[in-house]
Amino acid sequence: MPPAARKTPGSVPRQTELVIITGLSGSGKGTALKALEDLGYYSVDNLPIDLIPKFAELAQAVPNIRRAAIVVDIREGSGLDRFPALYRRIRRKVPTRVLFLEADDATLIRRFSETRRPHPLGADQSVAESVRSERERLAPIRRLADPIINTSKFNVHELRETIHGAFGGQTRKPEILIQLTSFGYRHGVPNDSDLVFDVRFLPNPNYIPAFKRLSGKNPSVARYIRSFPQTTEFIDRISELLVYLLPHYIEEGKSYLTISFGCTGGRHRSVMIASEIRKRLAQAGYRVKETHRDVQKT
Repeated sequence: MPPAARKTPGSVPRQTELVIITGLSGSGKGTALKALEDLGYYSVDNLPIDLIPKFAELAQAVPNIRRAAIVVDIREGSGLDRFPALYRRIRRKVPTRVLFLEADDATLIRRFSETRRPHPLGADQSVAESVRSERERLAPIRRLADPIINTSKFNVHELRETIHGAFGGQTRKPEILIQLTSFGYRHGVPNDSDLVFDVRFLPNPNYIPAFKRLSGKNPSVARYIRSFPQTTEFIDRISELLVYLLPHYIEEGKSYLTISFGCTGGRHRSVMIASEIRKRLAQAGYRVKETHRDVQKT
């Protein structure tokens, strides 16, 4: 028996933790792999699926490999169909998690356009069609994943911080990235919303000619919305609610949260409220991003 695998009386066999990174092309799998490598994971990109059981076995036998991470994705081809059964078999022997990265279609298409890289499924179809096909192919694997991270609103640094927060263990303070989004109901509710608050009960600056073309970022518009007592009370109550909820989301392992505020057009009330809530949460010590999806729409 190799020295690394030898047991002493009463000892507990060492087990290497294995993380399998997968997900949609363009969603940030390479960044996630490097982030895990920063945390001390032995990292391998694009390991053939049939070698995963052997890799897991060898990792158990090497003393200095306590944690390992591999990427398996659409490049595997038809072998992906065998992944669910193989994953269940590995989990019986090695502590294993699947990290699944995804993003919305528009974001993935934009990323491929910016990098000018072809989609791994080839040039016989458009990027949009390739993304849809890949999403369907990966659906059975996605159902096995924990966690699932949508990277649509992340830059490289934010994704790395999110991975560190999710896999850094007890040596790192749990963190959560909060995305505050304003939107207009006439344009639809953002699909990635975790919490949605309707602020259409507030007086609408759109009916004041001087404010119609301005946004909720304008000091005069913000001052007008804030002049009503229900506005101040709403901001206070929602801020208190979120400050109460966020530690519980962190405790449950959530690494990012999208909170959306909607008004009719997404130009005035929702913009002002999202901005105010961002200030409150930032003051409470949270990482917060702010976007206004529909502020330029008419």
